[in-house]
Amino acid sequence: MAKIDKSQYSKEEWKKIKLQRRAEKSQRALDNLAEQSQNNTLVKQKRTILCLKHGSKYPAMFVNNLYNMCKRHSKIDWDFVCLTEDATNINPEIKTLPLPDNLSGWWCKPYIYSGELPIEGTILYMDLDVVIANNFDHLWTFANNSWCAIRDFTRAMQPQWEKYNSSVLRFEKGQLNQVWRDFIKDPNHVISGHFGDQDWLWTKAGKTATYWPDHWIKSYKWEIRKDKQLLPGTKGTRKFVKQEDDTRPPADCCIAVFHGDPNPNMVDDKWVVDNWR
Repeated sequence: MAKIDKSQYSKEEWKKIKLQRRAEKSQRALDNLAEQSQNNTLVKQKRTILCLKHGSKYPAMFVNNLYNMCKRHSKIDWDFVCLTEDATNINPEIKTLPLPDNLSGWWCKPYIYSGELPIEGTILYMDLDVVIANNFDHLWTFANNSWCAIRDFTRAMQPQWEKYNSSVLRFEKGQLNQVWRDFIKDPNHVISGHFGDQDWLWTKAGKTATYWPDHWIKSYKWEIRKDKQLLPGTKGTRKFVKQEDDTRPPADCCIAVFHGDPNPNMVDDKWVVDNWR
């Protein structure tokens, strides 16, 4: 606020000017506070669907199909981001971000929790081996004061199982930063002591997640297909699965997870073919 020469005003005039200047200063402070609150709200409401592609296990088609499924089965706005070291053939509508060096496979995944990830707001992470069968918008609002994870599909054999499956997760940017921070301090030590990224997530985050309702996100092979050739411990499952027209997820299941084998491109079930494209 510019300085005013008060000598040109009477005492009464100057008194009025001071009151007016104080009021203007207070209003500016209120305006700044309102603008800051609005910006914070916009950041909080910002939504990003995140996936990760590393190496050659999943070609770009898996990223593109996930993006297409998300568009077909959602009615709200979100950004779609893929973390990858190779964006070749990825749909140009998809934003790509680089992965840290010297990581591979599922051990790239701890990076999604980093507080330095150049994404703001709420993140809905999905693995590339999922098939979206129905609208999934309720995943954004369920238990919105918590981060959310799948109760691991071992639940199909052990109903009281509590550990995480990390195929579909929701969290705020940086909310689980300790998972990345403590991993990157000594990756080799973490990797040697854990079978995979979701075991490390359990070590660092414990039972702090809210589980998605089991019926919302199901295992394709253990909870939807229930085919004997796909039971745990069976061999030779890396092959096309014969079509069964009556095999499909229930209406209240929005996502089927194809953990292990087979992958969606190896399945001829009609509902998979219709959705995974």
